[in-house]
Amino acid sequence: MARAANTQLAVVTGASSGIGLELARQCASNGFDLVIAADDPAIEQAAGELRKLGGAVETVQADLATLEGVDRLYAALKGRTVDALLANAGHGLGHGFLDQDFAEARHVIDTNITGTLYLIQKIGRDMRARNQGRILITGSIAGFMPGSFQAVYNGTKAFIDSFSFALRDELKDTDITVTCLMPGPTDTEFFERADMLDTAVAQGKKDDPAMVAKVGFGAMMKGEGDVVAGWKNKLETTMATVTPSGMLARQHRKMAEPGSGKH
Repeated sequence: MARAANTQLAVVTGASSGIGLELARQCASNGFDLVIAADDPAIEQAAGELRKLGGAVETVQADLATLEGVDRLYAALKGRTVDALLANAGHGLGHGFLDQDFAEARHVIDTNITGTLYLIQKIGRDMRARNQGRILITGSIAGFMPGSFQAVYNGTKAFIDSFSFALRDELKDTDITVTCLMPGPTDTEFFERADMLDTAVAQGKKDDPAMVAKVGFGAMMKGEGDVVAGWKNKLETTMATVTPSGMLARQHRKMAEPGSGKH
């Protein structure tokens, strides 16, 4: 299927699977050409699927937890106009903080926060120079609650949720929109990668990543500030704003403590 020469370009990170792949699918289905990035070789298989939707798809395999990895992605753009940045790269880590390998904990922080912010600043400055663009940041409802046995991850998402609202306000007098997508537990490889398969949250009901991505993409295109995917997650975030933090941490323990799932 031929596309017009003025097709818009979207950059999607963490696009090899899960919500990121589905966000890329939404972009491709709605007339965007793509530059997709992830730190694993599965990004090439994802690109093959996405090309069937008709647009051009370029891949960048890089560790977006590092400034060098983000620089590699940015260099691959070759100065082209990015109409939409979907900053989705991120991962979790289960178990108690004192039991975690610090290098792994730091990689969560550097992926979810450092690399994400660096990429947003680089592409965001280009958007500001021409006063046009859309930014979608994948936060999480986890940012609303202290995450016992997932403390670093939830902390990073609290940062990202907060950051997105602040950046949106800083850009309120421009034509650049900032949207924060806040999913709940979603049926992806997240829990396996985080070594959390034996937890209640990993074994419980989860949202469809295609639904989450559709909600997020729609909110980005409308320029909405934030969107929580799924009615149950909306209820949880509402309750979290009026529940003491200590109680939220105890509730999170029941979901995320190793061995809390059904054996």
